[in-house]
Amino acid sequence: MHYALNLRTFIYSHYFYLGLRVAIGLVGLALLTQEISDSATAMTVCIGALCTTLMDMPSPLRHKFNEMLASVLLCSAVTLLISLCGPVQWLLMTVLVLVSFLASMMVVYGKKSMPLQLAALFIMTMSMEHQMTWQQSFHHAGLFMLGGLIYLAYAMAIAWVLRHRIKQQVLAEALFELAAYIDIKADFYDTRFNLTEQFNKLVRHQSILADRQQASRDLILRSHKNSKDAIVVQVHVCMLDLYELILSTHTDYALLRQHLADSDVLKSLHDLAYKAARDIEAVAYAVTRKRASYAQISYDKEWADIEEEIARLHAKGDAAQEALATLRAQRNKIRAILKMIAELHLASQKVYDNVPFWSGADMAPFLSQQKYELKTLLSNLRLDSPVFRFALRVSMAISVGLLIGHWLPYAAHSYWIVLTIVIILRPTFSMTRQRRADRIIGTIIGCIITAIVIRFVHSNIVLMAILFLSIVATPTFIYLRYRYTAIAVSLMILLQMHLVAPSNPNLVSERLIDTLIGAAVATVFSFVLANWEYQSLPRLVRQVLNVNVSYMQASFALLQGKCFDDFAYRIERKRLMDSLAALSSALVRMLDEPASKQRAVEDINLFIVQNYLLVAHVAALRSILGRHASQLPVAPVNALLGHSHTQVCLTLSRALEQLDNQAAISAPLAVPAAPPVSDVTWSGWPLVQRRIRLLQADADKIVIHSAAIVHIVAPR
Repeated sequence: MHYALNLRTFIYSHYFYLGLRVAIGLVGLALLTQEISDSATAMTVCIGALCTTLMDMPSPLRHKFNEMLASVLLCSAVTLLISLCGPVQWLLMTVLVLVSFLASMMVVYGKKSMPLQLAALFIMTMSMEHQMTWQQSFHHAGLFMLGGLIYLAYAMAIAWVLRHRIKQQVLAEALFELAAYIDIKADFYDTRFNLTEQFNKLVRHQSILADRQQASRDLILRSHKNSKDAIVVQVHVCMLDLYELILSTHTDYALLRQHLADSDVLKSLHDLAYKAARDIEAVAYAVTRKRASYAQISYDKEWADIEEEIARLHAKGDAAQEALATLRAQRNKIRAILKMIAELHLASQKVYDNVPFWSGADMAPFLSQQKYELKTLLSNLRLDSPVFRFALRVSMAISVGLLIGHWLPYAAHSYWIVLTIVIILRPTFSMTRQRRADRIIGTIIGCIITAIVIRFVHSNIVLMAILFLSIVATPTFIYLRYRYTAIAVSLMILLQMHLVAPSNPNLVSERLIDTLIGAAVATVFSFVLANWEYQSLPRLVRQVLNVNVSYMQASFALLQGKCFDDFAYRIERKRLMDSLAALSSALVRMLDEPASKQRAVEDINLFIVQNYLLVAHVAALRSILGRHASQLPVAPVNALLGHSHTQVCLTLSRALEQLDNQAAISAPLAVPAAPPVSDVTWSGWPLVQRRIRLLQADADKIVIHSAAIVHIVAPR
């Protein structure tokens, strides 16, 4: 369950803060406008504010201002254009389709532009029912812009006052997701769970974790001006270091299960990981409440059980040496994780003298860089562009929705059909499918609740209270659980219409019928000019391989001590995890598509897993070398690392070559073996050798799976 759906953490989350902020702003603006003007003016001003709320998301202040101002200006222009065209029916229909197309093309600028696209289409839908003179159109657009600008000023003022609080909330969300990630890792020690399925689940969760960590970076690393900001930066950096240690805990779980199935040590390992997740959640919970965090969880019992099992295996002699070595290595890694969690608590308590990671460094490579250039949009005006096809799909669906709405006998509410199409149709089939289910189910539940409220509640004060709660819930769950938003929206709109026109007996049934019609139209057009996920796989696989080569170069430079610090390594690690998250997300979306449109599912999954394992092996090597730094025989270790670096980079380059040439699957590349080293007595030497063998073996498997993917996906 998402952390923000837990009542204990819900009221501290930025989702609830958003809902409360939007509701207070909209209701306050409506009451103020009603006090100094009439209800029609208040409605227009509030709709302007409502469109602006769609861009009210956690962002750096400068970005937030630019995004919300763009929404105000764009939506004001749309409402003016639609109002001016209203008296001429054919012109209005033409402009509606054209605006639908252009607004949907904005999706080319990425995820952050999607709320702007929705805002433009929302106000287009709300404006198409009005018939105005040109003077009234300008007056209406002016009031709309005024409402948007007032909400913009209000939201920016709140964001400035709560700028540190928002950083804490976004950081806490990343910590909660990291705890959920460890919970998945804990179940690797539970023999009731299938290892393959569990690993797939772990990789899927990585895309969510990567997204939350990036949101945290964008807010926290852009500015840190005082001690409160410094604490947030400390916790953030410590969280990233902890994440790398968690990656390093990947081990031969099958071996542990085989040799230790009759022992309680697997349960102890599971309980250690589970407690570690709760420990991280405690830090996250303290961060959401603006408090320092202190360790309260004891791991003594589990440690005692593990040490007892290690002693038992040691007494068995050679028969259990492999299991003993694996268990010891895992114990050392978990000890490092628990030490880092202790540092995470400490980081939340006081400001360090310095934070080497970010002090004086250029944070730009870690931050999202969004450029809104016209050439980007123009370059996608081609039929093979997924965004262009999406824009065509939306404009065609809205055209059909307008025709159906024109034929309905209750045309006063026909814009609901178009609004439903706008909300349901998303750039990908899987997103459309999920949004359709949420919209239909949410609307049905919302209509039932509204019918019950209208039937049994006759107090206007109670109705206004329910209306306020629905306004709070609408933005709160829009990015968290859209089904709840659909319920709240239905309740909010129907109650508003009931308060304005309480004598309409068909209010609920008309709303439901329009939603079902809109959903049907959106469903049909989700197959028109569809862009299936398998078409993007070669590009995403190539991106992963390219970034992985750069990551390996930075990793081995760090492991061999050729770098002054780990800054370059961190940048490449972030790039690789982001590229893996993008490929993983595409795979998840493809699994929601029709079976006939799914390609190379198993090979893509294994390709993601093998790349993930390369990151885990590097993290493990870094951990091993760090633990034994004082005893490290530098020359032989660096020689072995250098040879491994050459082999892994050649292997990944070969995978890229096969991908570009659409080559058939072939045997792994043969590279001369590393020269034997017989005089190294360092105790960590076998661990390094074993981890490098695993690293090279997993790199070889990447070649096989990348070739298989392109062989299956390539057009015949």
